[in-house]
Amino acid sequence: MTDRIVSFVMSGGVGSRLWPLSREDNPKQFHDLSGDGSMLAKTLRRLAARSGGETPIFLIASERHAERVHADLAGLDLAGGGPLFEPTGRNTAAAVALATLRTLSEFGDSLVLVVPSDHEISTVGQFWQSIEAGADAARAGRLVVFGIKPTQPETGYGYIEVAAESGGIFDVSRFVEKPDLATAESYVKAGSFYWNTGIFLFHAGAMRDAFIAFQPDIWQATEAAYKAATSDLSGLYMPLELYEAIPSNSIDYAVMERAKDIAMVPAGFRWNDLGSWQSLLDVGPADDQGNVIVGDVVAIDCENSYIRSDGSLLSAIGMKDVAIVSTIDATFIAPVSHSQHVKKIVEQLEKSGRLETRFTPAHDRVIESGAWRRRVHHWLFQETLPLWSTSGVDERHGGFHEALGFDGSPLIKPKRMRTQARQVYAFAVASARGWDGPADRLIAHGIDFMAGKGRTDRGGWVRTLNVDGSVADATEDAYDHSCVLLALAHAHMSGNPDALRLGEETFAFLDAHLEDSRMTGFLETSDGEGERRSNPHMHLLEAFLAWHQATGERAHLRRAARIIDLFRSHFFDPESWTLGEYFDAEWKPAAGDKGLWTEPGHHFEWASLLVDFAERSGQAELRGFARKLYASAIASGLNRATGLAYGAVSRQGLPLDLASRSWPQAEAVKAAIALNGSGGPDLKPEIEARVGRLFRWHIDPAPLGLWIDRIDERGRSLASDVPASIFYHLVCALTQYLDGTAERS
Repeated sequence: MTDRIVSFVMSGGVGSRLWPLSREDNPKQFHDLSGDGSMLAKTLRRLAARSGGETPIFLIASERHAERVHADLAGLDLAGGGPLFEPTGRNTAAAVALATLRTLSEFGDSLVLVVPSDHEISTVGQFWQSIEAGADAARAGRLVVFGIKPTQPETGYGYIEVAAESGGIFDVSRFVEKPDLATAESYVKAGSFYWNTGIFLFHAGAMRDAFIAFQPDIWQATEAAYKAATSDLSGLYMPLELYEAIPSNSIDYAVMERAKDIAMVPAGFRWNDLGSWQSLLDVGPADDQGNVIVGDVVAIDCENSYIRSDGSLLSAIGMKDVAIVSTIDATFIAPVSHSQHVKKIVEQLEKSGRLETRFTPAHDRVIESGAWRRRVHHWLFQETLPLWSTSGVDERHGGFHEALGFDGSPLIKPKRMRTQARQVYAFAVASARGWDGPADRLIAHGIDFMAGKGRTDRGGWVRTLNVDGSVADATEDAYDHSCVLLALAHAHMSGNPDALRLGEETFAFLDAHLEDSRMTGFLETSDGEGERRSNPHMHLLEAFLAWHQATGERAHLRRAARIIDLFRSHFFDPESWTLGEYFDAEWKPAAGDKGLWTEPGHHFEWASLLVDFAERSGQAELRGFARKLYASAIASGLNRATGLAYGAVSRQGLPLDLASRSWPQAEAVKAAIALNGSGGPDLKPEIEARVGRLFRWHIDPAPLGLWIDRIDERGRSLASDVPASIFYHLVCALTQYLDGTAERS
């Protein structure tokens, strides 16, 4: 059918059966439990996927969750719908009455679909086929429910007993609450019982009449609250004093168990209410032993178990058929067959006044400075460096692979000079921090490939090589030369015998062919073509400071000072505290949108470099510029849903690139470390928070030694591979973090 169905999502539950992950302030519908976003976001996308007919989508949620709700609604077309916020929870009867009132007032006596927000339904097409199959019965005035044929005796679900069937629609005999095991077994054996999905379809007028007949006090109180509601662009809000006067009852008790002529459609979709750790074990990606492992977990000789850590390392040996769930402040352990009974734990905690059921510690909650030290050290030295020093190395053709797949295998792509250089740099930095891997061999391997295959006739460096080392793009690019200089500086500090000579030759080329003849910075390429950008200058500043560190020669500081002058005079906008990216030949902001483009990640990079230069040169006022850049990026450059830096925002703080990449988060760590000792506020909690977000969103969801480079504005992966060019950002930031917390190890 193609007529209107007004859809409502109920998002008011607590999800206590998934404690300690699900809490009152962060219930299960806001968690990504099976991939591809939160349960709520997936429910909304499923409703929006109806192929025909008008489908306005509304959301009934707790007012305390408004910020989380708006994050999940971002980017979704609700077809004229929106959120309705409850000031306090009054159970599902009030929610259904509210949905009915909203429909009658805005759409008349239309069909209404009410669904829970926290169920897993992976077959969207079959979902809508089942809903449409019940539409005729609903049009005839019947209240329609949807049942799932049981596959095993389940004590965590309610049941529907059915009688006569006609045209695929069953008459409902009765609703049964969650049974004990023996009763559930008898239901499965009888063959006339279905699991109750909690999904309802009805004409708004039919549900209104049912409320008036069976529960008029709920209807009248809800109507009073609805009529007194206020609304704005963010949603509709009911007054607390009226809404809390609504009797609290479930729709099953209030109406469904009393109404006559209820119809049931056997659901043709795959369904799981993810209401227990057993259910997550059933739907999760299992290993060869049937275990679902999430987070920082080491499991040996375990079978058919759900083991999850949302905090520190969790280890288990010899466990079978158990659920082990550890958060920062609580741990739950039980046989998975008993995991439904976690609610008893929650009730006991609430009776004793414990707060662990109400409030969720953030993933990046600061326990103490250096709280992430062990995780960072393990990831760098036991997971990442061993992988990239083997799988990331092209032993056949030379150099390093441009990217790895998520299975850790190399991807055959052209090799950019900047990537080759950054890998050399990363191994040199790791060696200086005590990595006992073959750093010297890897540094020499990279430099030999770069110098043997990638030099131009004039002594510069090409932009890109083919896999076999032949030249793919011979452009002499300032950005690439900055990366080469940075790598050679650290290779020289690591003792590589060729690095100093190659560095001197590169400086000679830079001065002869890439320096602007007007002494205003450097050209993009040696042919002088292309727009001017601040980014290559930032990386040249980084390289000059590295060479000053490597040699102590003040000539390198003088080179750096010229770029600092460009920063002061052209790159930095003192009114918005932002850093421009694109400029014309006269260093004026580029025309159009490019002139407004700023990148929070580059704000962070410049901040740490300015502090570094200030310490070397004595120009203390540069620390103020660094703090302004950091403050601007934090104030206007972060996705509030994830706490991560956007790819780009305008000078006015409007998001231009909604994706979050891993490298800006690493640079945020470096910036916070640099600013922590520069005379401003204590940023140790900020440092821990930045490291926590980097791991929460980019590192922990990825296979060992890898990372998710790009995620969308709602935290979902956009990555198809793992680019090697990001490795140096992560190694640099996390080794600096280890340096700064070494005294606390």
